Amino acid sequence: MPDLAAPSPESSTAVGTPVRPSESADDGGDMPRGPSRRRTGLESTDAERVSPHLRPVWVVLLLLIPCLALTYYYSQYGQFGAAGSDSVLPTPGYAFVLLLLNLDLIGLVVLTLLLSRNLIKAYFERRHRIAGAGFQTKLVVAFIGFALIPTVLLAVVASGLVNKSVDLWFNEQIEEVLRDSHEVARMHHEGHIALAIDSARAIGHEIFREDLLTPVQRDLLAATMARKRAEHSLAGVEVYSAKMETLSKTVDPAVPSVIMDLPIGQLVLQVLSTKRELTSVQEAKDGRLIRAGVPIASTGTRGDVAGVVVVDAYVPETLLAKMEGIARRYTEYREVKAMKNPIKAGAYLFVSVITVLILFGATWFGFYVARGITVPIQRLAEATEAVAHGDLDIKIKIKATDEIGTLVDSFNRMTADLRLSKDQLEEVNLSLRRSNLELDGRRAYTQAVVDNIASGVLSIDRTGVITTVNPAAERILAVVSERLRGRPVSEAFKELGLDLFLNVYDHLMAERGDSLSMEGVLEVQGKPLMIGLNLSRMRNESGQDLGFVLVFENLTELIKAQKVAAWQEVAQQIAHEIKNPLTPIQLSAQRLRKKFSEKAPDFDQIFTQSTEVIVNEVNALKRMVDEFSKFARMPAPQMTRQSLHDVIREVEALYKTAHRDVEFITELDETLPPLNFDREQLTRVFVNLFDNAVHAMSQKGRIWVTTKFDTKRHRAVVTVADEGIGINPGDQDRLFLPHFSRRRTGTGLGLAIVRRIITDHEGQIRAANNQPKGAVFTFELPV
Repeated sequence: MPDLAAPSPESSTAVGTPVRPSESADDGGDMPRGPSRRRTGLESTDAERVSPHLRPVWVVLLLLIPCLALTYYYSQYGQFGAAGSDSVLPTPGYAFVLLLLNLDLIGLVVLTLLLSRNLIKAYFERRHRIAGAGFQTKLVVAFIGFALIPTVLLAVVASGLVNKSVDLWFNEQIEEVLRDSHEVARMHHEGHIALAIDSARAIGHEIFREDLLTPVQRDLLAATMARKRAEHSLAGVEVYSAKMETLSKTVDPAVPSVIMDLPIGQLVLQVLSTKRELTSVQEAKDGRLIRAGVPIASTGTRGDVAGVVVVDAYVPETLLAKMEGIARRYTEYREVKAMKNPIKAGAYLFVSVITVLILFGATWFGFYVARGITVPIQRLAEATEAVAHGDLDIKIKIKATDEIGTLVDSFNRMTADLRLSKDQLEEVNLSLRRSNLELDGRRAYTQAVVDNIASGVLSIDRTGVITTVNPAAERILAVVSERLRGRPVSEAFKELGLDLFLNVYDHLMAERGDSLSMEGVLEVQGKPLMIGLNLSRMRNESGQDLGFVLVFENLTELIKAQKVAAWQEVAQQIAHEIKNPLTPIQLSAQRLRKKFSEKAPDFDQIFTQSTEVIVNEVNALKRMVDEFSKFARMPAPQMTRQSLHDVIREVEALYKTAHRDVEFITELDETLPPLNFDREQLTRVFVNLFDNAVHAMSQKGRIWVTTKFDTKRHRAVVTVADEGIGINPGDQDRLFLPHFSRRRTGTGLGLAIVRRIITDHEGQIRAANNQPKGAVFTFELPV
């Protein structure tokens, strides 16, 4: 509420606010009502910073303060009397003082009106419950209360003092003293004049009686005048002839010469012409000179004037000043007494103006302090409401270093942070929408892949409920998805006879592993199917368990084709291997026949050599047949829980003894727990791997054997590496096939048997080149 007297807080804190249709700058209509104009900040305008309602206030104050000061000055020290006056009573220029008093009265009326208007507006603001009105009223009342009691007390005391002081000024005793003093001064002046005339008469009479004007009496005249001057205590005596000639002149040497040199001719001339006694008063710097001139009658003709005697009476400056001061004070007192009541009224008015000015100042300061707090808070409330309606671009600009400024700065930082957060959220939402669209596309694509792949897919949540069944799973299992989806694993698998799936699930749950692969026979609609399946645990990026995914496929036809292809290759390899020893047998038989028909003398020797070749090749064929028989009749592993490290150390000790040029370097993980495996078959695995490594290094080099326990997947990882000739890129895919060997005397069944044993133990094996040279074989076994 910018007011005529209540200060606008914008004068100290430049705070602005947008004007909305429901509110205005104040209920007095200082700002126009209308639709609010949206601003990016709550900024102060020029009209807000310098309120037009404050201009009359400052004008009145600027006029009132000098008026009060001048009233006080001229009431106390104003001088409009004679120059150099020492008056102790007020002698102002009453016309000017009355003008100032009238201006004081006008200022008093204006301040009273402004004070009343502020109080009335504060009352109506509180009645209409305008924001901050209650606090403003309390603060203003508190300031008025604190200022009212001492101010009124001071006004009462000051009024009493003024009344008493004025009454003392115009006391009857003082008036009587002044009047008597004035009379004494007047009588003293008239006494000097009378003394001068009487002395002049006496001297003139003696001159006439003694006839001292004759030329022969001049010396006597001078002596007589000097004597008479001394007798009458005169400042000087002068005698002039009828022709205005100076006959005698005697002066008191104590009287300043400036006084005695004052012109006298006019007085002498007037006495001679009028033949009467005359007096004159002459003023000088050093005092006053009273002169009395008396005509001297002639001794001859009756009625003629023979001369003039002039008597000088001197009034000193100090005495003269006191006499004049008494007269002036008496005059001024009479003038001031006529203004007794106006003086009282002016004093009362002055005290009233000071009282109202103090109350106005307290009220103004109360409004100022209140508005300095409530207006910024109100602007903060409006800005908060704007923020609540989504306007985060709003900003309050304030020039203050107090707590209000800190609060506004905090609000501005908050809105800036909110605006930044909103922008970031919008960007994040936009990114999320894009991500969702992308995820929807990926989900649709993934669903399309899942729906169209040939493998069956089942997803199981953390509680063991089946959530996803793809069409391939329905086709392989010959069941509709409704019989699986939404049902617990144990219930659905048991009902459909999927014991293989249930065993894999229970086994992985019991071992708390991450993945489990298995092949088995599953009977579907009375037909046995060879099923290969893999159950894997699903986890998110933070490692949280999401459930399982079961992927399976019908391997019946594939296994049949693989078996046919494998046996075709085995047959080819067997034919090739059989053909190799048959050639030397055939050549040996042909050689025997030839030597026998020729009756060769060295037939016995040839016979012995040929039969030896035939026997050796037949033994080789027999060994080959035995190896294939063993591979074909590989027994099922006999599982027992035991230490894998014991097997490694046992095989290592045998090879260290047989191959002293081979160095074995072992790094065994002591945290690896015992495993379930067939000891004889695992021993055969290490024997085949060590044997291949020794031959690859030509019986000399280093072999590294390491074990590691993968706690996340619950797998034992075993690595056998050498520094031999390595693996040719073209042999990588054929390395584990039966009858593949790079050794001339090898059967090619060693790595095939190793893979068969590892597979029977539900493990995997892979081969790669070692760095910088050699080969490395890695196989994993479940823990």
